[in-house]
Amino acid sequence: MSTTIRKRFAVPLSQTTLVIIAGALILSAAMGIRQTFGLFIGPFSFDRGLPVTLIAFAIALHNLVWGFAQPFAGAAADRYGSAPVVAFGATTFAAGLGVAAVAPSGPMLIVGMGLLVGIGVSCTTFGVVLPAVGRIASTEKRSMAMGLVSAGGSAGQVLMIPLVQSIRLNSGIATSLFVLAFLMLLIAPLGIVLDRRANVGTQVHEPPVAPLRTVFAQAVRHRGYRLLTLGFFTCGFQLAFIATHLPEYLTLCHMPVGLGATALALIGLFNMAGSWACGWLGGRFRQHHVLGWLYLIRSVTIGTFFLLPKTSASVVIFAAVMGLTWLGTVPLTSGLVAKVFGTRHLGSLFGVCFLSHQIGSFLGAWLGGLVFDLTGSYSLLWEATVAAGLIAAMLHFPIDDKAVSTPAVHPEPASA
Repeated sequence: MSTTIRKRFAVPLSQTTLVIIAGALILSAAMGIRQTFGLFIGPFSFDRGLPVTLIAFAIALHNLVWGFAQPFAGAAADRYGSAPVVAFGATTFAAGLGVAAVAPSGPMLIVGMGLLVGIGVSCTTFGVVLPAVGRIASTEKRSMAMGLVSAGGSAGQVLMIPLVQSIRLNSGIATSLFVLAFLMLLIAPLGIVLDRRANVGTQVHEPPVAPLRTVFAQAVRHRGYRLLTLGFFTCGFQLAFIATHLPEYLTLCHMPVGLGATALALIGLFNMAGSWACGWLGGRFRQHHVLGWLYLIRSVTIGTFFLLPKTSASVVIFAAVMGLTWLGTVPLTSGLVAKVFGTRHLGSLFGVCFLSHQIGSFLGAWLGGLVFDLTGSYSLLWEATVAAGLIAAMLHFPIDDKAVSTPAVHPEPASA
């Protein structure tokens, strides 16, 4: 009898594979497109006469909006499924890119690239995609499955950056942004695939759990969850600063034209291997220890790159090492939340944790532009990213990763 029940709730490999592929494609489009925004800082400034601070603020704002919207997007996906959330997000993302393409002034750019893109990204990235993947995977394979999706999603960064660079140079800012908007619309239906396994077999992994309010209150009191949330701030701060300002920084260092785009593409390429490796490591070692070492490696890499003379070779090595540690934090962090609190409310709990990441992203992107306008240099921000990484490493090592016991909800007895 028990064998029959297990077979009934077992997840077919083909279905699991489809969900992983769909999740990777959605992440590829959304994350790949937003990683190209740093390529528009110079053109928006020179072609449209907009201050670097304002352009950086628009890019930074989408990170902040993404962070505040993520818990709501995750909760909506937990309750209604991924399909409507992904469709709404992809459409809103495309609308934001369209507004930015025709924006004649700073306020319009802020509405498009800041507000609308931020809402769209929250519905088409980690907080919606990874919980859907996490629910179909066994506890032992969950970290690996999330790592595979994150690795596949990195393909977008590898492909989008040279594509955007080529279109922008040949056809201008507006055309390149409209092409990106069209690509976002193409992935709108893929949320349906994520829901194909949303409700089947989930009960194999976890018993009925308490309502979100109870679980969230428990998470807020959990010291490990608080440390994880604080440490995730650093990930956003480091990545947003580098993705947004590395091309301009290399220009200031008199590096060859196009090397910045090459570096961002290399980060995406090596991130494919890094995300998979982090997912693999997270299934074999304690995830918070892997996270601690990840932040240490990042900080040493950033500090070394900043202090050493800049050459094409040093930029390529920096991009490769950063790529290996780029988004590996995401499957590890979401996997750790799932390990401690389960997957039923993973979208909501990871969304709150991710808000901290996005506050860091906002500050990393915006402060980079502000400090540069005030001082003519990015030095203070490079030093800040190193310090933040060291602090994050110290926060992660003492995290308690034991699963918590949450009071289950028992159905009322049926009346006679």
